[in-house]
Amino acid sequence: MTRFIFITGGVVSSLGKGLGSAALGALLQARGYSVRLCKLDPYLNVDPGTMSPFQHGEVYVTDDGAETDLDLGHYERFTGRPAVQTDNITTGRIYTNVLQKERRGDYLGATIQVIPHITDEIKDFIREKDGSADFVLCEIGGTVGDIESLPFLEAIRQFGNEMGRERALFVHVTLLPYIPAAGELKTKPTQHSVKELMSAGIRPRILLCRADRPIEQDELRKIALFCNIDEEKVIPALDVATIYEVPLSYHAEGLDEQVLDCFGLLDKAKKPDLKVWQDIVHRIKEPESTVKIAVVGKYTNLADSYKSLNEALVHGGIANNVKVDMQFIESTVFEKENTSSYLEGVNGILVPGGFGERGAEGKIEAARFARERKVPYFGICFGMQMAVIEAARNLLGYDRANSTEFGPCDNAVVGLMTEWQRGEVKEARHANDDMGGTMRLGAYPARLVAGSKVASIYGSKEISERHRHRYEVNINFKDGLEEKGLLFSGMSPDGTLPEIVEYKDHPWFIGVQFHPELKSKPFDPHPLFVSFIRAALEQSRLV
Repeated sequence: MTRFIFITGGVVSSLGKGLGSAALGALLQARGYSVRLCKLDPYLNVDPGTMSPFQHGEVYVTDDGAETDLDLGHYERFTGRPAVQTDNITTGRIYTNVLQKERRGDYLGATIQVIPHITDEIKDFIREKDGSADFVLCEIGGTVGDIESLPFLEAIRQFGNEMGRERALFVHVTLLPYIPAAGELKTKPTQHSVKELMSAGIRPRILLCRADRPIEQDELRKIALFCNIDEEKVIPALDVATIYEVPLSYHAEGLDEQVLDCFGLLDKAKKPDLKVWQDIVHRIKEPESTVKIAVVGKYTNLADSYKSLNEALVHGGIANNVKVDMQFIESTVFEKENTSSYLEGVNGILVPGGFGERGAEGKIEAARFARERKVPYFGICFGMQMAVIEAARNLLGYDRANSTEFGPCDNAVVGLMTEWQRGEVKEARHANDDMGGTMRLGAYPARLVAGSKVASIYGSKEISERHRHRYEVNINFKDGLEEKGLLFSGMSPDGTLPEIVEYKDHPWFIGVQFHPELKSKPFDPHPLFVSFIRAALEQSRLV
């Protein structure tokens, strides 16, 4: 019998609902239960695929090609269960589905309203997961009190009423802010948040109270009294040194016990096996050494823009028992200043994905620095494309080599596959193009060249990785570049799409068209990140 846990948030955004959901999922798994996590996002975009990383952070991509909220990355990293397209839905998608049904006549001429049609569509999204796991954890995006969240709150209220207390539980995440002038944590925002949630007909049975310092028992008792919640079910959720300590912290505060108690399962539940999380935290807190990795990107002033990438680097550090000191460098600085002044002393350079011309020349300069100075280089998606353009310019002598993403060019080393297959060079996008769902998305296979570095790293000749891009490296430049030492070591099964490049005479220089960071987990680090950090560690010992 599937049990449903709904996680809402109040007071402010970015409280850690997604992380809390993922940590709770990991705790339930540690007790032997199967879990599935999903998210309801209240924004009107159909999906986050066209949203700026500055506004919404990274777009997470699933094996089946869905562009989803970044919290699904947390879900995968903490539980190991691959997310799928039906684990994330937005207001935009909900309304699109309802309007398509109305146009088809599915509602038999009824007047379409938020209740019951929109709420029923939301409930159908949740109900579809019944039977897929012992526990389904459903996070509601946004903050209680936002007008955008109202249909979702009404839907889960109805759903919880239909399931009953034996199968539905509401957990509310809230904030206890510390007021320096008063010298104390304030409980009033939490009280008001719970009141707001109860005005929507939902009574939370567990409160997860975020705070940056210990919460006194008197304050927990006060919250329980005024929010009409059992005292033991007011759970402190304190800041920790690393996000991978959250499952241990929440278990220590009794979150998983209280969840199981709400469902009447505590007496027969197994004790959790948390050894894997203890080992991960130990390696993060007590590393043997440190490596410096320069991340040369174009969204470097917002941590969530490269969330999965940052975590994958941490995972590579965990595997090598080192701390990864990430130094974020805006790629545009290399277009004005000396590249070496920023990159001297780093042990590795990583150039991540991105879209658009801004900062591209800076990424090309970073690739050149890594190639010439023999510094370990990892180019991901756009980072691979810029490395190939750098090679075409400086090794093949094509000074005007570029990508058609930036406009027509004489030597289109990178372009839309349809362009270079027809031998055409044109504008890559027109003003009236539909930007949504036009990319190569999801998992695709690749074949690796025997004896190549990547083949040894993977320990396999065939791999499957997740993609998110429109542009490809032009296969017509392969022979010339390979003569200069840039091996095309991974190709699509039909041999038309370059997936991986590497330099034969370089300690570690690899570019990949896909996004390996999306499949990395702290307990199962991606082999490319493990190898990259190991190469950076070896480089640090040479300095």
